Amino acid sequence: MNLSFSQQTKYVDFKRADGMLSIVLDSSMVKGTVWYNLDMIKSTDSIFLDAVNMTFENVEIRVGDSNTQKLDYFNTQNKIYFKYPFQKNQTYTIHLDYSVKPKQAMYFLKRENKPQVWTQGQGKYTSHWFPSLDDTNDKIIFNLSTTKESGYTFIANGLNTINSALDHNLEKVSYQMKKPMSSYLLALVYGKYNKKTETSKSGVPLEFYYYPEDSLKVEPTYRYSKRMFDFLEDDIGFAYPWQNYKQVPVHDFLYAGMENTSLTIFSDAFMVDNIGFNDKNYVSVNAHELAHQWFGNLVTAKSGEHHWLQEGFATYYSLLAERDIFGDNYFYHKLLESVLDLSQQDLSGNGTSLLDPKSSSLTFYQRGAWVLHVLKDKVGDVVFKQAVKNYLKKYQYSNVETSDFINEVENIYGKSLSGFVNYWIKNKAFPYDEAYTILKRQSTFINEYEMVDCEVNSSKCAEYLKYYVSDEAKAKVISQMPELVTTEVFNNSLKVRQAISEHVTKIPENLKSDYESLLDDKSYTTIENALYNLWVNFPLERSKYLSKTRKTIGFTDKNVRMLWIVLNLNTPYYDADNKQVLFDELKEYTSEKYNTDVRIKAFNYLDLMKSCTEECQSNLEKAKSHHNWRMVKFAKQLSEKLQQK
Repeated sequence: MNLSFSQQTKYVDFKRADGMLSIVLDSSMVKGTVWYNLDMIKSTDSIFLDAVNMTFENVEIRVGDSNTQKLDYFNTQNKIYFKYPFQKNQTYTIHLDYSVKPKQAMYFLKRENKPQVWTQGQGKYTSHWFPSLDDTNDKIIFNLSTTKESGYTFIANGLNTINSALDHNLEKVSYQMKKPMSSYLLALVYGKYNKKTETSKSGVPLEFYYYPEDSLKVEPTYRYSKRMFDFLEDDIGFAYPWQNYKQVPVHDFLYAGMENTSLTIFSDAFMVDNIGFNDKNYVSVNAHELAHQWFGNLVTAKSGEHHWLQEGFATYYSLLAERDIFGDNYFYHKLLESVLDLSQQDLSGNGTSLLDPKSSSLTFYQRGAWVLHVLKDKVGDVVFKQAVKNYLKKYQYSNVETSDFINEVENIYGKSLSGFVNYWIKNKAFPYDEAYTILKRQSTFINEYEMVDCEVNSSKCAEYLKYYVSDEAKAKVISQMPELVTTEVFNNSLKVRQAISEHVTKIPENLKSDYESLLDDKSYTTIENALYNLWVNFPLERSKYLSKTRKTIGFTDKNVRMLWIVLNLNTPYYDADNKQVLFDELKEYTSEKYNTDVRIKAFNYLDLMKSCTEECQSNLEKAKSHHNWRMVKFAKQLSEKLQQK
C-alpha cells in the first residue's frame, strides 16, 4: 500500500524526531542520524517520510521495547518508504542514517569570509535537508543536536539543553522541544554570533542574536521586542506556547523573516543603527513573525485554502502591537494603505477570494487582516477576544480551517456569520467602499487625511502646511503640490522633511539653505534624496555636498555610499579621492560576498553609467545561479538588457 499525505495521517502519527546532525561545511552537505517515534492508528504494510535526494544506510526498527532489527526500505527521489507489517495501536521507533547535499531549504554561505548556514523550510520544505513530512497536518516534537567548532554558534528550535566541550576544539550542542509542530517550522542557524538576553513579563526567555561587530545595532534593531512580546501575550489572552523565543539575522535571506517555532530567522538587512531605525526598521517584521508563534505555529492551516488564518492573523496582530507603540494614526494609516492596495489589485483584475489557495500575498496578508478588523468591529472587542482565546485553546498544536475559527466566534456572538463570511471572505471582490466607511467612522485622522486632497481642492493646501494637520497629511500635500513648500515647512518633523527631500526635486534658490539642512537629518533616506537633488540643482557647489557626506554609508545596502561614489565619479573637478579606486569599490559591490540588496543597487548604478565591465558582467552571470530568487530574476533581466544593447 502506497499512502498519500491525507491517507497517511489516518494510519500513522509521527510523535517525535531526534536528530544528530553533522554539517559538512566544505562540501555543503549534511549528514545525520535520526530516530523517529511513532504510533500506529491503523494497520498497514508501509509508511513513508519525505526525503529529497537523500542517501540512507543503517535503517532499523524497534517494536515497542523489543530489540532493534533491520528494516526493509526503498527510497525514490523524494521519499523513503518503510516496509513492515505495522500493527494498529502499536508504537515503533525507526532509526536511520542519511546524507544529502541540499539544493534547497538549507543554504551554505560565506559572510565576511566566515561560514554561515541557515534553513528556510516554508515553500521549499524541510525534507531537502532532514527526512520529515511536507504535510503540515502531522505535528512532531523535533530535537536537534550537532557537534560544532568552538567560537561558532548553533541555534535550533526549542531549549538549549546541552553545550559540552569535546576534544579538538569541538562542542556538542543540543536543542529540545516540548510540544509538536509542523515540519516546515524546523530550523537551524550556524555562524558567528553574540547574544543579548531579556525575559518577558511572564518569564519567557528572549534571545536576541547579532554579529559580533554589530553591538551598536542591537538596541535599535530589537527595540520594542520585549514590549511587543508582552503586549501580544496580554492582548491574545493565551500564554506564549513555546519554551523560549530566539531571533537571528542571517546573510542574504530569501524573505524579510520566517517564523520558525521559537526561532525567527530574519534578513540581516534589518540590522539598523539609530539613524536607520527612523527610515526602515525591524519592528513590523518582528511583530509579524512573533504573532505567527500563535497563528501558524500553535494552530496551523490544514491546507492552502485556509492560509489566511496564518498570514491574516499575523498581519493584524502585528498591526495591533505596532499601534501600541506608534499610536492610532499609524494604525489607521496602515489600514488605509491596505484598502488602497487591495482596491488597486481588484481594478487590475487580480483580486481573488480569500479562500483561493492561489491568492496573492496581498490578499492573504492584508485582506486577511481586514477581515479580522471588520469582524472585531461587527461582534465587539469582548466577543472577538474571547473567541480568539477559545480558538487557540481548542485547536492548540493541531490544524484548522476557516470554519473552525468562525464557529468559535458564532458560539459567543450568538448569531450566524454566514453573510459576513460570504461577503468578506468568499467574495472575489474586496469590499472597498465598506472598508473605507468603517475607517472614517473609527478615525478622525482618516477623515482629516481624506479632506487634505490638493487634487480635489488646492485652494486650502498652503494653509494645511502652515497649520496643524497630521504629518501624514502634510506629506500628502507635499507629494501633490511640492511647489507650496516654504521655509516654514522645513520646521516640521523628520517625516515631513523626508517628504520634502522626496518630492521637492527642483529647489528654488530661496530654499537652498533650508534644503541643505536636510543633509543633517537623522534619516538615510532623506540624506540620499537631498544629496542627489542638491548635486543636480547646484552644480557649482557639488564639492561642498560631497565633502559633507563623504563618510556616510547609510543602510546595510550602502544606499548613501553608493550614490556618493557615483556622484563623485561624475564630478570631474572634485579630486578628493582616487576615481579608479572608487570605481573599483563600486564594481566590488557586485561580487558574491555582498548581499542581494547591495549587489542589485551596484549593478543598477553601473548600468546607469554604462560601465558594466567584464568583471561586472562576470558577477552578473554568477548571480543567475544565486539561491535568492530576487537576485536571479534581476540578473537575468539585466543580462538580457545588456545583450540587447
